[in-house]
Amino acid sequence: MHGEEVFVPVILFLSIAGIFGVRILTRHKERMTMIEKGLKAEDMKSLYERATSPTNPLSSLKWGVVFVAIGVAVLLGMYLRQTYYVDESIFVALIALFGGLGLISFYVVARKKAQQ
Repeated sequence: MHGEEVFVPVILFLSIAGIFGVRILTRHKERMTMIEKGLKAEDMKSLYERATSPTNPLSSLKWGVVFVAIGVAVLLGMYLRQTYYVDESIFVALIALFGGLGLISFYVVARKKAQQ
C-alpha cells in the first residue's frame, strides 16, 4: 500500500522532465538544421522572437462587463432560490442569460466607441 502512494508523484515528475527533455532535443535539432542550411544569426533571431500583437484596450472592458453580469446572475439566483424556492438549475440559465446580455452591452459600447 505504501508503494502506491509514491508512484503517482514519481510518474508526474518523470513526465514533466520527459516533456522538457523532448522540447530541448527538438529545439537542438531545429537549430542544427538551420545551421546546416546556412541561415544567418539574424535570420535565426527573427524566427525565435516572440511576436507581440497590440492589445485591444476594450478587451478588459469586455471581460469586466461579462464577469459583473455573471456576478449579478449568481446573486439573483441566490435571491430567487432563498425567496421563491426555485430549483438550482436557475443558476445555469441566469449565468448564460446575463453573460450574453453582458456581451451584447459590450458590443453596443464598442460600436459607439468605434464610430467616434
